[in-house]
Amino acid sequence: YLITNYSEFQLASVGTFLLHESVFFLSGLPFIVLERAGLLSKYKIQGKINTFGAQERCIVRLMLYHFFVNLPVMLVSYPVFRYMGLRTDLPLPPWNVVLSQIVFYFIIEDFVFYWGHRILHTKWLYKHNKQIVHRYATPFGLTSEYAHPAEILFLGFATILGPALTGPHLFTLWLWMTLRVLETVEAHCGYHFPWSPSNFIPLYGGADFHDYHHRVLYTKSGNYSSTFTYMDWLFGTDKGYRKIKALEVESKHA
Repeated sequence: YLITNYSEFQLASVGTFLLHESVFFLSGLPFIVLERAGLLSKYKIQGKINTFGAQERCIVRLMLYHFFVNLPVMLVSYPVFRYMGLRTDLPLPPWNVVLSQIVFYFIIEDFVFYWGHRILHTKWLYKHNKQIVHRYATPFGLTSEYAHPAEILFLGFATILGPALTGPHLFTLWLWMTLRVLETVEAHCGYHFPWSPSNFIPLYGGADFHDYHHRVLYTKSGNYSSTFTYMDWLFGTDKGYRKIKALEVESKHA
């Protein structure tokens, strides 16, 4: 139906934008409701509650960023993806191709994001750019994309690099984007549930790992990875987090 009624450009640009907005807000807004209503508070990582005004400012700014930064970027990026081999035709790619590409995208994204994120936390860049996202020391789902436009473009490069290199089917691109949005919303949700992915997926960071990054502000917070934790482990930027977790374990057994 989609390829019959819409052009490849419409699907790859506007369609991708609409899918992103749907997944992002439908997965992020429930955490605002949980926080405001005090539901499932025993799973909340921090005791602090964001004010309604702070949540409202976040949503307004996000809408401005999405329509005036994200959408234009998606529109102008189409020729690049088309050149790299993006396609929308049938049949859909086999599952093993989709799976291998998604795994590749996660690896590439983690590597590029880690170094980009770490650089943004150097003193000068943090002062002029990165501190915007850290206005929310107690993150909630939607704060995952609350950032300076320059950071959105810089770190967004990590997300699109993998697809740009492989020229995937649009179905694979949409699946990757959906998984990446759900991952970053979960990492910023502020809740560590028994069913959180980090409890089941080895090396997966999740909300507890990333929440530490927001609590310890400025240039030495650590935990710079996006999805998995191995980059922080390899380069020793998770030492503060590991120390706190060890102290928590000791206090429980005291």
